[in-house]
Amino acid sequence: MKYLFILSISLIFTINLFAQHKHDHKHGHGENANEYMHQSSMDELVERFESPDRDAYQMPEKVLDALGDLKGKSIMDIGAGSGYFSVKLARRAGQVIAADVSKDFQEYLKKRIEKEQINNISLRLLPFDSPELKDGEVDMVFMSNTYHHIDHRPRYFSMVKKGIKSGGSLVIIDYVKSDIPVGPPTEHKVSMDQIIAELKKAGFTTFDINVNLLPYQFIITAR
Repeated sequence: MKYLFILSISLIFTINLFAQHKHDHKHGHGENANEYMHQSSMDELVERFESPDRDAYQMPEKVLDALGDLKGKSIMDIGAGSGYFSVKLARRAGQVIAADVSKDFQEYLKKRIEKEQINNISLRLLPFDSPELKDGEVDMVFMSNTYHHIDHRPRYFSMVKKGIKSGGSLVIIDYVKSDIPVGPPTEHKVSMDQIIAELKKAGFTTFDINVNLLPYQFIITAR
């Protein structure tokens, strides 16, 4: 009877541990956000990403103006998707690396670049766990509406930091963590405080925060 009792306690503990592992895995950084996004088809995502509705709240030209003089600079756009920002950045910068983990988006963007005859955008298919940057490769890493998709962020952004030249910057645009009419569900968003805490762990030390330019988003520039 004693051994049966011990076995029962052990079994309950194992079941609870397994359940907690499933819960933690399900709610890990970015996984639910990725699954949520890919409930839509590729055509639906492109239409959403390139829509006039996005232009209205994303205000891309104001964002680019806020980035300062980009002439001659090299920029990696992580989470480039359909190229919404990559194409616009390429009009002002020297070279743009449009990077994404999606082969479908990279293929779409390849065709878009060829169609629009853009000669200063290169593509880079990324693994989920690395920005695939060489040390000091770019002047800026730009990331719009993508931060919440990334796992193990302090480690990931420590690699991002190594890829940025001295004096360069990381620019993150993402949604305010509240119930707003655009963006993913609130539980998928990451607060500004959490982002800054994670970037500090990654080695970034100075931060400029702009909460006034965009109606539903903030801009963090980290160095």
